[in-house]
Amino acid sequence: MQCRRYAKPPNFTLCVMKLFNIFFCFVFILFAALQYNDPDPYLWMPIYLYTAVLCWLAFRNHFYPKAYIAGIVVYAAYAVYKIFDANGLIDWMTKHGAQNIAETMKAEKPWIEETREFFGLVILIVMLLINFFYAKRKKHQVANSPL
Repeated sequence: MQCRRYAKPPNFTLCVMKLFNIFFCFVFILFAALQYNDPDPYLWMPIYLYTAVLCWLAFRNHFYPKAYIAGIVVYAAYAVYKIFDANGLIDWMTKHGAQNIAETMKAEKPWIEETREFFGLVILIVMLLINFFYAKRKKHQVANSPL
């Protein structure tokens, strides 16, 4: 019997995904809580909590590709709006020289707030894409596994 020294256990990817999802679940809950004193918490708290719930469900091994796609579409549409908004990403890069958006936590300038929101949406989209592709791969593996 040949022993493969560097072989990964069969559930290694599952363990990584569980850790990844529980970590981001708590991160997104924290982000939602930090929106409490934001000018528009009624918008951003649900945005972060939606992805936090999907991360929690993925941690529990429940995947909902249609919910991921819905989130991706809504967040991507809003991100495109944030790119072209009067104080959005393009304004931040062209008129304000891509000023440091992490210099202070208080966003006194509107282009800083809008740019941070854009990058928050990008993080959410990436998280949903990772879970979407993992769910698709997992479904494909189950469908092709021998009985």
